[in-house]
Amino acid sequence: MPAPTAGLPDLNLDRAGALPLAEQIHLSLRAAILEGRIAAGARLPSWRDLATQLGVARGTVRAAYDRLADEMLVATAGAAGTRVAAPAATVAAGAAEPAAIRRPLADMIHGFSKPPLAFQMGVPAQDGFPAKSWARARLRAVRADALGPTSYADPRGQPALREQLAAYLAMARGIACVPDQILVTGGFRGGLALALRALALPAGAEVWTEEPGFPLTRRALTLAGLEAVPVPVDGEGLDVACGIAKAPGAALAIVTPGQQAPLGVALSPARRRALLDWAAGAGAWVIEDDYLSELQLRGRPAPALFAGDRHGRVIHIGSFSKTLSPALGLGFTVLPLALAERFAEAAALLGPAPDIATQMAVAAFIADGHYLRHLRHMKRLYGERRRALVARLGLGGDETMMAGLAVLVRLAPDVDDVRLAAAAVARGLAPAPLSPWYVEQAGVRGLLLGVTNPAPRDLERAVRALLGLLAGG
Repeated sequence: MPAPTAGLPDLNLDRAGALPLAEQIHLSLRAAILEGRIAAGARLPSWRDLATQLGVARGTVRAAYDRLADEMLVATAGAAGTRVAAPAATVAAGAAEPAAIRRPLADMIHGFSKPPLAFQMGVPAQDGFPAKSWARARLRAVRADALGPTSYADPRGQPALREQLAAYLAMARGIACVPDQILVTGGFRGGLALALRALALPAGAEVWTEEPGFPLTRRALTLAGLEAVPVPVDGEGLDVACGIAKAPGAALAIVTPGQQAPLGVALSPARRRALLDWAAGAGAWVIEDDYLSELQLRGRPAPALFAGDRHGRVIHIGSFSKTLSPALGLGFTVLPLALAERFAEAAALLGPAPDIATQMAVAAFIADGHYLRHLRHMKRLYGERRRALVARLGLGGDETMMAGLAVLVRLAPDVDDVRLAAAAVARGLAPAPLSPWYVEQAGVRGLLLGVTNPAPRDLERAVRALLGLLAGG
């Protein structure tokens, strides 16, 4: 017998309130389910029906239902609709509600393991992924791995991949190194975690970070017990003189010299020399986050900071997240010779290289020339998409600026860009708010629009939705 459609509680939405409508719907339905006012097995109205009833967009209802599904309070069964979960997954009326465990990075990332939304940063174009050539490389690697020896793998990473990386980095990034200076890691975050462990900096040590700079890097430093010191970025990149004035005895600096995140400027030659001279004189380390350097859309990318380091103070971290896919969870760290053994020991004990089959597939992908061809294709594709986005936005030159693989739309200081970005999710958009990238500069507001998504066929709709959002519609 089919389950009855749920009799919903009154959903009185506060359209002028600070809480997004999707979150108001989610919280009302969640409370009704947990309190037993909606029975287990009851079918919820479709997105369309509930959206019509409430006078909101279907995407708003869908976002609320997705949150309930993430909490295992409802289950989606295709044509059978969305139903309240079985009693085992819910809390009976009168029973104590289990502690709510917030998913990680909830205020920065709209969801994990979901298709990327329009304008989402940090994800490559799905329709540009070389699926066929990658699938062949992956299949061969999985077979080879299944037939391989049942022994512990090299914690530094597969030798074949480290050899390919050494050759590639020499050609593309000007880095002269041997494979034993390279460690394979779980993306940039894996490389950063390994560096913070292996360097063993004292608690409370000062670390230069860029202002504006990646918020999650600052959080990682705080988690590691270190003090982030924001250093301003201007048209030449990190202001090294300001960093010396603020924290001359800092133990570490973390920079994005190729394409600064989020502004997209490159660290000038003079600033590069100043940064390396400071590190050598102060006995400090520099972590080079090679963010987007391989995807420079104009001209050739500048050589890596590591390539100009004569004193062995730079640790170079790269990843395949922006060029291939973040789902691979694969990156690499290039070390000065003096650090190679210490980091290898730390990797063996605390963070060995990830999935062998993925490493072998990437090694073959590079060796067969697919990776370089893919990079050339993606640079052309992203250049076209960035031009198309700017043309369709129709905003003034003072309102927008290029920012690497993003377009920055500047907003007035009184606009809440964090709230605006949260509201955009219900419209199928995921721009990043600019203000969380700043620590000391108040009143800087904007939205960062990733140019990799959406595909051309979806761009017109996405831009209309964005302009409606900006207009308060």
